Amino acid sequence: MNLSQCNNNKTALIFALFPVLLASCTGGDGSGLPPRLPPGAFGPNFSEIQVNIIEPNCATTGCHLGSAAPQGLRLDSANSYGMLVGVASSESPSILRVEPGDPGSSYLVQKLEGSASVGAQMPLGAPPLQQASIDVIRQWISDGAIDDRIPSSNPIRVTSLSPVPGSALIAAPANVIAMFDRELDVSTVNVMTFLLESSGGDSTFGDGNESSVTASSIATTPTSATFDLTGVALADDTYRVRLPGSGASIIMDLDANALDGEFSGAFPSGDGTAGGDFEANFSLAVPISAPTLDALQASVFAPNCAVSGCHTGPTGNTLPAGMDLSHADASFANLVGVASIQQPALSRVAAGDPDNSYLVQKIEGTAAAGGRMPLGGGVLDQALIDDIREWIANGANR
Repeated sequence: MNLSQCNNNKTALIFALFPVLLASCTGGDGSGLPPRLPPGAFGPNFSEIQVNIIEPNCATTGCHLGSAAPQGLRLDSANSYGMLVGVASSESPSILRVEPGDPGSSYLVQKLEGSASVGAQMPLGAPPLQQASIDVIRQWISDGAIDDRIPSSNPIRVTSLSPVPGSALIAAPANVIAMFDRELDVSTVNVMTFLLESSGGDSTFGDGNESSVTASSIATTPTSATFDLTGVALADDTYRVRLPGSGASIIMDLDANALDGEFSGAFPSGDGTAGGDFEANFSLAVPISAPTLDALQASVFAPNCAVSGCHTGPTGNTLPAGMDLSHADASFANLVGVASIQQPALSRVAAGDPDNSYLVQKIEGTAAAGGRMPLGGGVLDQALIDDIREWIANGANR
């Protein structure tokens, strides 16, 4: 075969393989993602570790992905670095998940190698990672656990929050963690710029009855901030997280850009211009063994009934406002032993008799008049209805 024939054959081979090569770069789990490499065949860089180890083994459905991630540890690409590097483990708070420069003391390595003092080896329910892959992670940590991804050129924005905005928790969170897309000026993250407050039991803010929550500490990494709630008792209520980007005290990045914080429900935050406050809410309603009216007010009446245009008062004979459910005392006065306007033969709450309480009939959808409550909203969880039934059965006490 002469040189010309050899070159022609090579060209033909390249064109024959081109569709296969193209498919390897754009198919599978995401268009444009680099192909995952064999163990140890990628470098000790966070970007490659995220794609080749964390995403296929950890950030999967039912595991460290989304609002139900175990220990609140979300390892998708937007959250992974900020939730690992310099952040204390939830299982072993004295150990950092990733301690830059010290792989042996990093909880991530201990969990992958099966040497952690708490819990099972990771990935849970799957074969252990090959040591070649773990060695790449060890090298990355030894080299300082740097985030090699290209930083955003925009003013600093919030890329995620845990607890997830709008979430309804049944257990108090251990912390509140905010993630950012640029490196923080960590000196600007403090008790004046990382704020958490409760609504005062009415699920609304700005009416003067809110209470500030004091963190046990506020910690930072280059791209995250953690509001630690260790030892802090949270009552059932609605809570607001606030990160100011305007005013006297603001969060800034290393280029002195103010936080671009406006939040419309989707991440990242902001409107493209530096300045603007980030605000997001979550609610807490811990299941109760002996339901009280205060607990029901926080978990049911305030977030579902005492909302704008509904049971907000003033008390009177005109529905819906006339049945004021805006706070526990009002709910008691407007429910227990009070005849229904729609069905006067029934009390809204007949103490000791949930079946003949009009409130129960309305939330279960069995009432003879009107629609099921909450009107226009989702049906209440059966667990919450059961709590209301139990409270009534126990005497509907204040």
